[in-house]
Amino acid sequence: MIRCVGGVVHDASGRLLLIQRGHEPAAGKWSLPGGRVLRGESLTDAVTRELREETGLTVEPRSLAGIVTRGRYEIHDYFCTVVTGALLAGDDAADARWVDGDEYDALDRNDDLVDQLTATLRSWHALPGAPRDA
Repeated sequence: MIRCVGGVVHDASGRLLLIQRGHEPAAGKWSLPGGRVLRGESLTDAVTRELREETGLTVEPRSLAGIVTRGRYEIHDYFCTVVTGALLAGDDAADARWVDGDEYDALDRNDDLVDQLTATLRSWHALPGAPRDA
């Protein structure tokens, strides 16, 4: 298994941070930002690094949202809070944006999300929607 991390980040309006994958697997699909854990790196350090690289945002991981397995990837997703930075797609992300519930639903209807993202976020009560503490 390849250990990976991802960040579940909402803004004060309840919008969810998504990136458009620039590379396989699932190139062109929208997903949570994240990536592989480097040798010797903690999971929380990895999620902080990956989100900074892919979104330009510095985040603070708060708690483990859950662990999902996609093929050979074991992904540890963390609920995170933005500390600083300006949203800008970088590294493996072709695009990055905050999406509200309507925008998310449109991506879902058009099959533009990575497989199982909606079911996973629903099980974690993390779909975009109600305002949250940022």
